[in-house]
Amino acid sequence: MTTMQVIFLTLLVVLVTSSRALKSGKCPTPDVQANFDVSKYLGKWYEITKLPNPFQRGQCSTALYSLKSPGVIEVLNSELRDDGTINSVVGTATVKNPSEPAKLEVTFFQGTPPGPYWVLSTDYEGHSLVYGCTDYVLFHLEYSWILSREPTLAEETMKELDGILSSIGVDVNKMLPTNQNETYCSVMRQ
Repeated sequence: MTTMQVIFLTLLVVLVTSSRALKSGKCPTPDVQANFDVSKYLGKWYEITKLPNPFQRGQCSTALYSLKSPGVIEVLNSELRDDGTINSVVGTATVKNPSEPAKLEVTFFQGTPPGPYWVLSTDYEGHSLVYGCTDYVLFHLEYSWILSREPTLAEETMKELDGILSSIGVDVNKMLPTNQNETYCSVMRQ
């Protein structure tokens, strides 16, 4: 076995054991929000549920989107850590193909490859369903978030969005709820 094969297999084992969103096969290609309007999407969103991922460790998570230039959105993600500190990261989301504006690519650190941020469903005023998936040879790594303009989201809407995720093969039982309790998250809302 070559050194590169050993490194690849080691990384693959680490990914498999550390991620509940790593699955065999290629990424699905779900339909995205028709006639997506970035300008209506801007503003604050509260995270309601997410697939577990290694880069979010807190609760009370929010995303603030603002227009930097045509087709380029500034992303400010914030969360409350267990130790009471607020963790924030600024990134950029870019519309790569103007004919598919609901398929964005987001990056948070210079020099790192962008990740897919596909808006599968949104009504702009209440909910957003976001999905991202990256292929790695025989496997794919999925991310998903259900967002709301308010700290809560109606159960009926949650079921509808879970149905969309299920239809593309996402195990919605792996979606983790985000604590958006008003008292617990009060430091985030000042």
